[in-house]
Amino acid sequence: MAASALIVPLKRRKVNAEEEFCDEFLKLEDDLCKKLSPLVFSSPITHVYNPLEYARETHEDYVKKYCKAGQKVLFLGMNPGPFGMAQNGVPFGDTKHVIDWLEIKGSVEKPVREHPKRLIHGLDCTRAEVSGSRLWGFFQEHCKSPETFFANCFIHNYCPLVFMKSSGKNVTPPQLPKKERETLLELCDKSLADVVKLMGVKIVVGVGKFAEERAQKALKDSNVEIYSIMHPSPASPAANSGWNNIALTKLTDLDLMCYIKNEHLNPVLS
Repeated sequence: MAASALIVPLKRRKVNAEEEFCDEFLKLEDDLCKKLSPLVFSSPITHVYNPLEYARETHEDYVKKYCKAGQKVLFLGMNPGPFGMAQNGVPFGDTKHVIDWLEIKGSVEKPVREHPKRLIHGLDCTRAEVSGSRLWGFFQEHCKSPETFFANCFIHNYCPLVFMKSSGKNVTPPQLPKKERETLLELCDKSLADVVKLMGVKIVVGVGKFAEERAQKALKDSNVEIYSIMHPSPASPAANSGWNNIALTKLTDLDLMCYIKNEHLNPVLS
């Protein structure tokens, strides 16, 4: 018998289209992380966390549960908060909402160099992330189930890195030294453009003006509509005076609540 007759063809693994899409999304994030990894940040920055690395399991669970082709609206945050995504890998990741509403699971490791005043507790973190509590709480109130919200929308952060001073105080990307900031923004702009192209979203909503401005720059050659809503940070007096109502008014005026609630979609964009 010829040797070739003994060869049994290997059965090709059937790849789920949604799984393949999520893998492409995660690869774009991995590519960004590789480019950000060599960057050095000078004083006053003493510690830099990347939750896409040490909170990989929970972040992947978030992406694989909720990121999918066909979502029309991308809500864009700036970068991880110390008690949100920094803890669990989920954008605006207030622990209560991450566990109870999004039902995210997975283990969280430690950053390579952990700040003694900003310890990582993963899904055991007991401190609330106020911005995340407000943002996810808003979507929970109006959507009831995550499936309703994620039918048309997704939440992603522009920059995956957390920056801290020796005191443990958070430093945002706009506060970085100019030269270091420009290098960071160039890489994050390119990654955002790639993410938007992959997802095919039609609308980007910056959560805060910084995210809106970066989206405008990164997507200037696209046909994507770009807007913003007020950031829900407790550092903002305006946000502390009824952020939910302010956000609802703005999103209603922009005709975006139909996408959030998955109802009566505009046929042009649906």
